[in-house]
Amino acid sequence: MAYKVLVVDDSSFFRRRVSDILNSDRNLTVIDVAVNGIEAVKKTKELKPDVITMDIEMPLLNGIEAVKQIMANSPTSILMFSSLTHQGAKATLEALDAGALDFLPKKFNEIAKTSGDAGSVLKQRVLELANKKGGRGIRPTIKKDIPPLGSIRSKNQVTDNATSEVRKPLQRATSLNKASGKSYKLLAIGTSTGGPVALQKILTQLPSDFPLPILMVQHMPAAFTKAFASRLNSLCKISVKEAEDGDVLKAGCAYLAPGGKQMVLEGKVNNARIKILEDDSARIAFKPSVDITFGSTAKIFSDNVLAIILTGMGSDGRDGSRMLKNNGSVIWSQDEESCVVYGMPQAVANAGISSLELPLLEFSKAILKEIQHNSL
Repeated sequence: MAYKVLVVDDSSFFRRRVSDILNSDRNLTVIDVAVNGIEAVKKTKELKPDVITMDIEMPLLNGIEAVKQIMANSPTSILMFSSLTHQGAKATLEALDAGALDFLPKKFNEIAKTSGDAGSVLKQRVLELANKKGGRGIRPTIKKDIPPLGSIRSKNQVTDNATSEVRKPLQRATSLNKASGKSYKLLAIGTSTGGPVALQKILTQLPSDFPLPILMVQHMPAAFTKAFASRLNSLCKISVKEAEDGDVLKAGCAYLAPGGKQMVLEGKVNNARIKILEDDSARIAFKPSVDITFGSTAKIFSDNVLAIILTGMGSDGRDGSRMLKNNGSVIWSQDEESCVVYGMPQAVANAGISSLELPLLEFSKAILKEIQHNSL
């Protein structure tokens, strides 16, 4: 049975274009359209779609207010369409904070090489969110590229196909019981779909005297990362900024990789600095890439990194996390229940790279406990 989609936009051309793309997939069917936020709220309650695609700028009731009302009365997975401008970024982040799960540029061909690729991106995003019925907190069922745990060796052994190494099973926990006693000099976080809200929930709980620098890689367009960093900085006790070339890592400051580029580290442990690289390579799918940032981090910080993979589609971060772990660093991942999309965390969990899997709301406390911060 196909997933039901409600398309909301005040442009008849865009409604038709989105509807045609989604209806071309046998697993999706557009059951209706709405031309403003008021109609969207009403039709969501009546038709109970699995996913809503939502414009932000609309008459009578805009997309942000519509998301708030829908999530309060009829929680539904919502994909926002946004313009690639600073104002569009700010509005999209507000919509995500209100309960939307993901976003795409309104000119979504801008994130794809061809118009066909653009349609595929849209369909894939909607299918992923369709498995997140009712918004946050519901277990997704789509699993791409990564076999389920039970299909690899046995219940008690997990094999990484790249190394054929038998590893201990992942420890799944609702909280961190005891600190390992390990010393850390850097916290690194990688995420994608669902990441803006996840990062906000973690970083806002960190104290102003947090003793480590933080590197963050969030799959996000170039126009969005500056606005996102600014928003986080206004909400957090620690400092947050979009990373710039030449930034020297400082304790209590979080550096967000700029969209459309790659963030790497250079120098030595005690004076590590950020290098921002232009990247027009067709070989690397993500700009920024968690793998690239984590890989460069492993070369400089070796076994002194606590790295976390949060909600996101695909497997970016798996190879970089493997490099960190091979050097003695520690990798944690987000649990399936609290992920918007259990792709990136599943990739490191199934490969035996992650040693601990936690619910989103437990990360801040677990981080502080693991680094033995005096607030706990």
